[in-house]
Amino acid sequence: MTTDIVTLSALMRKVYVRMALALSITGVTAWGVASSPSLLALVFGTPGVLLGLIVAELVLVLGLSAAINRLSAVQATLLFVLYAVVNGAVLASVFLAYTATSVAQVFFITAGTFAGMAFYGYTTKSDLTSWGKYLFMALFGLILASVVNFFMHSDGLSSIISYAGVLIFVGLTAYDTQKIKRMLDRPENDMETAEKIALLGALTLYLDFINLFLHLLRILGRRR
Repeated sequence: MTTDIVTLSALMRKVYVRMALALSITGVTAWGVASSPSLLALVFGTPGVLLGLIVAELVLVLGLSAAINRLSAVQATLLFVLYAVVNGAVLASVFLAYTATSVAQVFFITAGTFAGMAFYGYTTKSDLTSWGKYLFMALFGLILASVVNFFMHSDGLSSIISYAGVLIFVGLTAYDTQKIKRMLDRPENDMETAEKIALLGALTLYLDFINLFLHLLRILGRRR
């Protein structure tokens, strides 16, 4: 496959279109669950259901990433869609904890921030590879701090985690965008390989967007 500018641009558009579709599916699912008393009772009132959904999310993400070479593009896409639905059911809690207006406002703030950093990652001539190890170390620290705070319930630590999370996922958005662009811009890629890379790229940026949104929401969102 010839990875000229036109082809690379088309592949990157596929990444963002798939990411946007997955975000739409997640948003619609979250709103639908939050608007349905019966679904809310099922997801958040039935013992084991919420935990099962969270485990399913982890299995789907790890399984999709690990088995991408053995899956067809259609199968991988279906798993991505399923993940977006399951994540939407879990994120219905957002509409219960925050006002719809603040959720919408933070979503647009997230979209603008994400777009700016993705544009930087795509267009910059600087090599962002060195960012990777620092960002992943910071991400590990963020996860560890979140686990600790799950037991401590410290408002101060929660604020630090939220602000640190914003910085980490802002950086990851630029880093991942450049990484995806370089992976797609390989002459040895055939169309099937490029499609799978684009799908994994969409999943990666989807996760960056969701996490950036959640951390910004904890800072800027208005609770009910």
